[in-house]
Amino acid sequence: DCYFAAVEAVRIAVKYRMPVMLLSDGYIANGSEPWKIPSIDNMEAIDPNFEKTKDNFQPYARDPDTLARPWAIPGTPGLEHRVGGLEKQEGTGNVSYDPHNHDYMCRMREEKVDRTRADISTPELYGDHDGLLVVSWGGTFGSVRTAVEEARASGVRCGHLHLRWLNPLPSNLEQQLNTARKVLVAELNLGQLWRYLRGEYLIDAASYTKVQGQPFKVSELVQAITDHQ
Repeated sequence: DCYFAAVEAVRIAVKYRMPVMLLSDGYIANGSEPWKIPSIDNMEAIDPNFEKTKDNFQPYARDPDTLARPWAIPGTPGLEHRVGGLEKQEGTGNVSYDPHNHDYMCRMREEKVDRTRADISTPELYGDHDGLLVVSWGGTFGSVRTAVEEARASGVRCGHLHLRWLNPLPSNLEQQLNTARKVLVAELNLGQLWRYLRGEYLIDAASYTKVQGQPFKVSELVQAITDHQ
């Protein structure tokens, strides 16, 4: 999953011309699992689609669907443009100190992040859709999924939803959260995702956390599911 998450991150970064941060954790980094290396030939190519048209080049022109700017290799004759951390003017790419342009560019970048929802993977809900929904992310997948399986085997109606994208959140997430009878967010911190989901969707979710430097035990999660059902 880490391998394909990295490929997906690069695909989004190249298509939308934006940075993508790929989060991991120590539990995954120190773990091991045998897996068959995929064939590169069977994977969809990632084409950067470098700009080649030199007539009236506008480095901050945008694709109408993705809002991505054209990608010109710096130093290419006829496609020279400014590169730096100062705010740029929409279209020309000139340095701009106009407060209205800054406001516009910030909103444009936020909109571009939102539009990546059209291409990011959406999570599939495992188990019961109308019971207790356990939401997780990161390296907790295995223990949470096993705990949900054991709880369902004992007669508890519950499901599991594991998030791979945190910003933007998947387009189908709100509907899945509202379908559940109750939501329990399990994470190895003090409730960061729990607060995020409550603020974003105004749901009355419960939180189950652990910050002992150790992964969840399945038995702990089964007890938490039983307590919150």
